[in-house]
Amino acid sequence: MKKLTMDSRIRDLYATDTGHDILAKLCMQAGISTKWIDNPVIRNLKLKALQKPLHKVLDPGFFTALLQLINEHTEQRLPEKKDITHTWWKEAVFYQIYPRTFNHGTIQGISEKLDYLKSLGVDAVWLSPVYDSPMDDNGYDIRDYRKIAEQFGTMEDFDALLNGIHAHGMKLIMDLVVNHTSDEHRFFQEAMKDKHSPYHDYYYLVPDKAHTNNWSSFFSGSAWSQYDNGEYGLHLFARKQVDLNWDNPSLRHDVSDMVSWWLDKGVDGFRLDVINYISKDSGLPDGDESIGKLIGYQGIEHYYYGPHLHEYLHELHESAFARHNAFSVGECPGAGMAMASSLTDERRKELDMIFSFDHLETPGHVRFEDYQYDLNFLRDYLIDWQMHYGSACWMSLFYNNHDNPRMVSKIDPSGQYRREICCLLALMQLSLKGTPFIYQGDEMGLGNVPFGGIDELQDIESLNYYREHVGKGEKESQVWQTVLAGTRDHARVPLPWNETEAQYGQKIDPMVTRVYRQWTGLRHRHKCLVYGTFEVLSKKKNRFVYRREDENESWIIDCNLSVHETEPWHVSDAYELVYPETVRGSALGAYGVRAWYQNKGSAIMENKDTEKERK
Repeated sequence: MKKLTMDSRIRDLYATDTGHDILAKLCMQAGISTKWIDNPVIRNLKLKALQKPLHKVLDPGFFTALLQLINEHTEQRLPEKKDITHTWWKEAVFYQIYPRTFNHGTIQGISEKLDYLKSLGVDAVWLSPVYDSPMDDNGYDIRDYRKIAEQFGTMEDFDALLNGIHAHGMKLIMDLVVNHTSDEHRFFQEAMKDKHSPYHDYYYLVPDKAHTNNWSSFFSGSAWSQYDNGEYGLHLFARKQVDLNWDNPSLRHDVSDMVSWWLDKGVDGFRLDVINYISKDSGLPDGDESIGKLIGYQGIEHYYYGPHLHEYLHELHESAFARHNAFSVGECPGAGMAMASSLTDERRKELDMIFSFDHLETPGHVRFEDYQYDLNFLRDYLIDWQMHYGSACWMSLFYNNHDNPRMVSKIDPSGQYRREICCLLALMQLSLKGTPFIYQGDEMGLGNVPFGGIDELQDIESLNYYREHVGKGEKESQVWQTVLAGTRDHARVPLPWNETEAQYGQKIDPMVTRVYRQWTGLRHRHKCLVYGTFEVLSKKKNRFVYRREDENESWIIDCNLSVHETEPWHVSDAYELVYPETVRGSALGAYGVRAWYQNKGSAIMENKDTEKERK
């Protein structure tokens, strides 16, 4: 690919993965459609023509960093693939378990609930980290990858869980955290003992503060800290989560060996934590200040889509995942649709799927902000991915995980329509093209928790944010409201299996559970809901009506995205109402949804019978 310069045109920028996603996000934040890029006049503008009108928003360094990022990636987009490859993980319903709060906080507690998971229609369990860890970030700081944390149980408990999951006809996906390790990991301890140790180069260690850069940590403050041997080390997250240097081939070999060890044990795949951060720009250059202000994190342009990311993912796939026919889904913050398509195109053999988080907050908003989520944005996001992601890639469908507050409470902070919204989200998740990932408690209708103060939180990100901003002199009550809006602890409280565990006021809504069971069953029985075509029938304000169809059947899903009643979509008599049981033609209530089904094979037979009668 020809190197881009400021004399290159917008069309050239938009034709690249990075340029496409950055322009799309700038448009999204500005509240304008990407269709303006298709305007011949705009498409042919040179990049340097944008500097003057955007100088108040973007420093000149923005364009320098953007061009460097784009020119690092020379991969060519592969031609569109017509047919969808069928495989188990596209047809599966996944369920994420956060072990600390799922059931008794133990692996044995998870084993106790396997019948429940099976009855819910779960095909694969994604298990958040249970490895040995100091628990500075609740297990995402791993001390020993081949040992189980004592608080969760033993390796024998894990083996029993794995066997139990397989006996129930389900699969187990573990969480893989290899962008960083705990500072108590053997590799880091050896690096501290001897600067000439081969493990010293497994991390980014520099002799003094003068050799660090201006990158910021996602958990507040600088991304550099001084460690026991006097050196400074890079940590994009907590101080005890020290970043690994993936440019070291020995490190990559050790990671592959560890992954293969678990796969040999019978694990069916991995979710890879912040995996798109593993490749950093050579020399770790300073981050551009304008990008830092725009995004909120300094230096992110130097690692969120690093120069060797594709190379390292392909290498890991070939050395471990492919040899075991294992599944992979990567957490990739910041990756848009174009980047995602390159990372997951099945012909490239890197990742099977990714988690992109662009839909979890509406444009102009961040997680630590108290606002009301607009479902019209979610609808447009889903439509875009459904129609443009391509047949060689496969979308992940989720609204919640262990790192975010519950979406239902963002949509309706009052909680008045929690049941209706939970059912609406469930139907969309289980009837769209892609693989559903249910987070524990989604199926119970759980919302956010009315925490009373900072002392009730355990989330290190929230605690650091609170201390930093209060320390700057900001009003404690205002900082608390910000933290309460975005703390990860909303999704990390114990599930309310009984009154004792319902200490945060949460209760199971059996109707929501029933809807999840109904629709996981329908998705399993009707492959049209997995592989069928997707067609938008209406996307007027507060409306989302779409059709899933194949040669045998057709589904129409009619969604009301607001609190106001609306007229239902007119559906022909050839369709049967599947959800809910209501009178045809009646109003669609607040956040209401209806699902209609047509068996096209039966309709064809009826037509033939009618022709015979006429003759």
